[in-house]
Amino acid sequence: MRPLPITLFMLTKTKHTTMNFTKYKQNLRLEGVSIISYTTRVAEIKDGKLVQLGWWSVTTQKHINYAANELNLELDRNGY
Repeated sequence: MRPLPITLFMLTKTKHTTMNFTKYKQNLRLEGVSIISYTTRVAEIKDGKLVQLGWWSVTTQKHINYAANELNLELDRNGY
């Protein structure tokens, strides 16, 4: 398991922290430990991984993959 970068560790300890991503800034954001695509919670950071919360459309899956890459987290697609 890869350790969390210190900035991500600090972000995930605050439930009210919101971060927008550069590429999908209007439709994708990190709120606390949750990844929000449009208005739906689609993944969460848990135990140093990004855990996907279901099966999603192609666009939403692109959002989840992008978020995992940007946050330098391993993606767990079977975590729900």
